[in-house]
Amino acid sequence: MVLEKREPMREQQYERPLRMGLVGGGGNGFIGKVHVTAATLDRQAVLTAGALSSDPERSRDSAVAMGIAPDRAYGSFHELIHAEKLRSPDDRIDFISIATPNHTHREIACAALKAGFHVVCDKPMTITTADADAMVTAVRDSKSVFALTHNYSGYPLVRQARELVAQGELGDLIAIRANYVQGWMHGMDPDEVPARGAWKSDANKNGRAGSLGDVGTHAFHLLQFITGMTPSNILSHMRSYSHHHELDDYGHAILQFDEGATGMVTWSQVSHGRLNDLSIEVDGTKASLAWRQEEPNQLIFRSLGQPTKIYERNPNAAYSLPTAVAACRLPGGHPEAFFEAFANVYRDAFSDMRRVIRGEVLDQERVLYPSVNAGADGVRFIQRCLASAAGNAAWQSW
Repeated sequence: MVLEKREPMREQQYERPLRMGLVGGGGNGFIGKVHVTAATLDRQAVLTAGALSSDPERSRDSAVAMGIAPDRAYGSFHELIHAEKLRSPDDRIDFISIATPNHTHREIACAALKAGFHVVCDKPMTITTADADAMVTAVRDSKSVFALTHNYSGYPLVRQARELVAQGELGDLIAIRANYVQGWMHGMDPDEVPARGAWKSDANKNGRAGSLGDVGTHAFHLLQFITGMTPSNILSHMRSYSHHHELDDYGHAILQFDEGATGMVTWSQVSHGRLNDLSIEVDGTKASLAWRQEEPNQLIFRSLGQPTKIYERNPNAAYSLPTAVAACRLPGGHPEAFFEAFANVYRDAFSDMRRVIRGEVLDQERVLYPSVNAGADGVRFIQRCLASAAGNAAWQSW
């Protein structure tokens, strides 16, 4: 069979790159550098300003070390927002990326939105439902774009899976299993302060959800992104096995959906030998699909009595659906992975930022990238799981 060739969507050419302000992510931080790499991958943005630490001197030094001009290396996010707002529109930053501890997200995001900047925020969006509600209101009251970096939604074959489900190729959905399993906590010494991410052991900064907030929310968002379903009830059981903190490092959540489907989300950071094993399986009345983050360029599709199909990431293949094609940068056979998926979230958000610059009105309810509403759902998922586990595995309504 000869497959029809399909050209990938070509990138639109713009007059100038968007100007990026980074808050957090300095020093030994991992995620701040990921944000910069992803945002600038397609040359649609340039890192222009930054406040990279809660310590003013370290903040400025880290920003300069990352290539930011000294006069735009700020001691705090307050200073950054105030100084950039005073600059002329053709010089100030366009958006702020937030790569700070979870408990600071609301204050930074709301201040940036009020000042008229777009926001790209790391997950989880915040640590309380009250903060999440405040962020939803702030986005709705602004004319700005808000994107949350659940970056796994940017993989081409995750978007292929989403379209297959939406087109009814699986029939009615009956079960979904999403897992994010790691094992790195076994390598931690409880008597040593880790080189990065020490705040994640502090419930006041991280929130009361440990591994649930760190990786469980990614699995939950992947489930929602692919299926489009929101649970009606949640039952959760969580445990702490690691000696370096008292937050959860292993847990399960059973989800009930109004449509009749059942879901299961499992998260762990104490499973030996597991690195970043995020996976999802979706069962329907006609077929099922399966995808793994560590093998991101293949999507498995099964139907009883039929040969197993393996969709490969290939923008020139006739079976590649539009959103999957648009998420590809390279021809099939050239692997694309984490950075490219992360960059797809940024690229989609950039498209909307440019629409706002052109004076268009956006519908934040209908965006492909994770929105403030997806972020609020993630916070609600965390809180329902915590409440269920605290109530000796009692069912919680959504």
